[in-house]
Amino acid sequence: MKRKELSAAQIIPIGFLLMIALGTGLLSLPFATASGQRAPFLTALFTSTTSVCVTGLVVVDTFSYWSLFGKAVILMLIQIGGLGILAVSASLIMLLHKSFSIRGRAMLRDSFDLDSLHGVLPFLRRVVLGVLTVEGIGAVLYAIAFVPRFGFARGIWYAVFHAISAFCNAGLDLIGPDSFQPFHDSPYVLLVTMALIIFGGLGYIVWFDTFSTARESVRRRFGVRWFFRHLSEHTKLVLSATAFLIVFGAGATLLLEMRNPLTLGALPWGERILNAVFQSVTYRTAGFAAIPQSGLSDGSVLFGTVMMFIGGSPMGTAGGVKTVTLAVLLLSALSYVRGHADTVVFRRRIEQSLVKKAAAILSFSLLLSLLSSVLLSAADGVPLTDAVFEVFSATGTVGLSRGITPQLSVFGRILIILCMYLGRIGPISLALFFHTDLSGGKNIRYAQGRYFVG
Repeated sequence: MKRKELSAAQIIPIGFLLMIALGTGLLSLPFATASGQRAPFLTALFTSTTSVCVTGLVVVDTFSYWSLFGKAVILMLIQIGGLGILAVSASLIMLLHKSFSIRGRAMLRDSFDLDSLHGVLPFLRRVVLGVLTVEGIGAVLYAIAFVPRFGFARGIWYAVFHAISAFCNAGLDLIGPDSFQPFHDSPYVLLVTMALIIFGGLGYIVWFDTFSTARESVRRRFGVRWFFRHLSEHTKLVLSATAFLIVFGAGATLLLEMRNPLTLGALPWGERILNAVFQSVTYRTAGFAAIPQSGLSDGSVLFGTVMMFIGGSPMGTAGGVKTVTLAVLLLSALSYVRGHADTVVFRRRIEQSLVKKAAAILSFSLLLSLLSSVLLSAADGVPLTDAVFEVFSATGTVGLSRGITPQLSVFGRILIILCMYLGRIGPISLALFFHTDLSGGKNIRYAQGRYFVG
C-alpha cells in the first residue's frame, strides 16, 4: 500500500504541536524556574503555547518566575513560532548543506502562499536574512535605552529579548508585571517597539516589493508617485489598510480614553497621543501594554476586540484574520451594493475564489471566538466583557489581558490554550486547505436552489 504523504496544511498544525510539547518539556525542568522547583505541567504547557503561538498571555510573570534558562527557552520558542515551523526546519536543512526535495519546496511554497516552486529557497533566504537584520537593528536601538537603565549585560539581554518578541508580535516581556507601562512617557522606546511590531505584521512579500520598488525609484530618480504606482496591488492594499487602521485606531482610542483617569486621562496631551497610537498598534496582535488594560472603558474593550480580530497582514508574524481578508470582504460588499459585476481595487480584479476563502477564514474565526467567549464566561464566572477580550486576544494571538489570565480555572486555561493554538494555525491551515484542489465532487454541478438572504 502506498504511504499517504502529509500536506503542508497537515504538517503545520502537527509541527506546532510538537514544538509546544518540546517547549513544555524544557520548561518543566527544575532549572527552568527561578525557584529551582518544577513548574506545574499546566503552567509549562500554557507558557510554551503562548510562546510558540506568539500570543503573550501568561499565567505567571515571565520576568520573575522563570530562570535565565527558562527565558532563553521562551525566546527560542517565540523565534520559531514567529518564523514558522516549516521555515525554521528548511533553514536548518540549508544550513547543514542538505539537499531539499521537490516536496519540501512545495510545502514551503504553500506555507508562504507563493504561486510557484521557482525561487522558493532564495525567498526563504531573504526572509531569514531580513528577519535577523530587522531584529538586530531593533536590539541595537533598544540597547541604547536599556543599557543605561538596567546595566550592560542585563540591558543587552533585554534588548535582544524584546526586539525578537516585538518583531514576532509575541508581547512577552521581561520589564515587570506591568508590561511596558514604565515606558509610557518614553517616545523613543515606544516608537522603536511600534516600528518592530509594524514591520513584523506587514508580511515578507510587502517588505521585498517595497524595498525593490524603492531601490528602483532612487536609482532612476523617480518620485514618490512613481514609487506607489509601481508597487504590487497586494502591497498597496496592505500598506493602505495598515495605515488606515493605525490612524483610525489611534483616533478612536484617544476619543474613548482621553477623559479616563485610569488610562489616558491623567497624562499630558503629548503622552495621550503617543499612547493612543501605541495602543492602536499593539491592539492588532502585539500584546505590549503601555496603559492598564483593566482600566479601559467598555467602548474601548469592544473596539479593541474588533481590532484584535482583524490582526496584521498575510505572510508576517502577526495573527488575526488579517487586514487583506477584511478588505477583500468589504470591497466585495461595496461592489455588490454598487451593482458591479467584479470587485476591483487599484485597477485589479479580485477573484471570487479569494472572496470565498476570505469569507471562510472570517466565519470560522468569528465562530470559534464567540463560542469560546461564552464558554469561558459560563465556566469561570468572569464578566462577559472580560471573557470576550481574553478570548479574542488569544485567537488573535495578541496577548492583551484585563488581568484575568492568572485567575483562570483549569478548564479556563485549557480553553485559552486551545484558542491560542487554533488562532495561530487556524487561518493558515484554512487558507492552505482552501488553496488546494479538493478531490471529491469538484466536477459535479448541482441544480440551482432558490434561497433568500438579507
